[in-house]
Amino acid sequence: MSRDSNAKKVRQQKLTELLRNDPFLTDEELAELLEVSVPTVRLDRLELGVPELRQRIREMASKNYDKLRTLNAEEVIGEIVELNLGESAISILDTTDQMVFSQSKIVRGHYIYSMAESIAIAVIDADVALVGIANIKYKRPVYAGSRLVARVTIKQKRPQGRYIVWVMIYNKQVEVFRGKFLLVEMPKN
Repeated sequence: MSRDSNAKKVRQQKLTELLRNDPFLTDEELAELLEVSVPTVRLDRLELGVPELRQRIREMASKNYDKLRTLNAEEVIGEIVELNLGESAISILDTTDQMVFSQSKIVRGHYIYSMAESIAIAVIDADVALVGIANIKYKRPVYAGSRLVARVTIKQKRPQGRYIVWVMIYNKQVEVFRGKFLLVEMPKN
């Protein structure tokens, strides 16, 4: 009995660590990583007081929308789950059947680009910012039902309100899109 409770304690510590490193892991992914069943993961989460994925995302997103300066919350494509103005941000987008080409079932590129552009603009600590130059690469196709995670970093702030911003978008920790943006701070009208 003591051995079982010890194994449970170790498993729950590992679960906590996995979620600290990647809060977007689903119960199914956690079960696979921990080599246990999905119901076991759910019970462990309940015991630890860790909410389900949708609730974790909602909580993180609600904390960040108040920080936005360049965009309104409804203008962001996806949900911002972490925002450090002037530094970095993370957003997620759950793709749907309405976003795909009907024959190939591949998500249309403009949804992925819009996610990247909006989070790149949102991370700028200014009232107004626009994309001046975008160098983008679609690395792999994305299909409906995929959860995209965008990680944004301001690499350089140049004189006259110009920023070099990198955006990487991942699906299951595999890079599917990469963009380097030159953003320009504009005066507010």
